[in-house]
Amino acid sequence: MKYIAIDLGLKRIGLAYSAHKDIVTPLNAVIRKNRNQASSEVKKVIDEWEVDAVVVGIPLGGSSEDEMRRRIAHFMNLVDFKAKVFYQDEAGSSLEAENMMKGEIKYIRDGRVDSISAMIILQRFLQQKKRLN
Repeated sequence: MKYIAIDLGLKRIGLAYSAHKDIVTPLNAVIRKNRNQASSEVKKVIDEWEVDAVVVGIPLGGSSEDEMRRRIAHFMNLVDFKAKVFYQDEAGSSLEAENMMKGEIKYIRDGRVDSISAMIILQRFLQQKKRLN
């Protein structure tokens, strides 16, 4: 199966791709100008990589989980993605991504950290899936 992971933010949308159970590649992030432009760009990436399923990072168990699920569902509706959408706990993924990047690119807000965060979210999802099989 081919997956795209999405780390959905208000300013940037991190993206990562995997067509192999052990290899995840960060993609260029989408810089969000408005939701229609952002959803259109995400749809282009999904179509280009011929994705079977999308994995979206979400803060599970927190007070904002329901609100985030609603926002993600609305965004994915705009993307018009008809296949399976999975949710993966994103707790600490942005901090982990920033720590991985330390010294490489200090505070550049070009979306690289967001896409590495998406990569971490997808790696967690694939590891969890492997453990369950």
